[in-house]
Amino acid sequence: MNLNLDNSTALLLIDLQKGFENIEYWGGGRNNPMAEENAAKILHVWRENSLPLFHIKHCSTNPNSPLAEGNKGNDFLEFVTPLKGEVVIKKNVNSAFIGTNLKELLDEKGITKIVIVGLTTDHCISTSTRMAGNFGYETYLIADATATFDKIGVNGEKYTAQLIHDTALASLHEEFATVINLNDFYQLLQ
Repeated sequence: MNLNLDNSTALLLIDLQKGFENIEYWGGGRNNPMAEENAAKILHVWRENSLPLFHIKHCSTNPNSPLAEGNKGNDFLEFVTPLKGEVVIKKNVNSAFIGTNLKELLDEKGITKIVIVGLTTDHCISTSTRMAGNFGYETYLIADATATFDKIGVNGEKYTAQLIHDTALASLHEEFATVINLNDFYQLLQ
């Protein structure tokens, strides 16, 4: 397998926003503390090669959410802030494709492959990855450039962020996407 980076390969950076720094709000525990830094490394590769990339921003309709527009948490993290001319797509549901023009933009640019990074593994990453796969894009998800938070189950049991992350990735791998790590990504570029 080889991931030839060219203008038919887009990077989707999903919800890399300050509001996710509030770990208590999202569940009290989090996995993969390097996820955002790893996403920034991939962003650097895209920028160095002038490849198509799309910043996806979650704009919650809940005014109390850290991700609601007008709240500081809605802002992008500094080290992945979009540069002038880079596309920013606002969404208010889990999928980057619902209620946005993302698919139209990808198709206009002749995109056939998508690389996905961002937050959170079991919500917006999973939903967007499933839709990308269903739309027929050759989709790659970078496992260590995404993360999630602890969850409480339907019977009150606590599930760790790592377990939620791992099972979400297992559900996506080889069904909707090829799930790889950052080191695998670099290997595929050679």
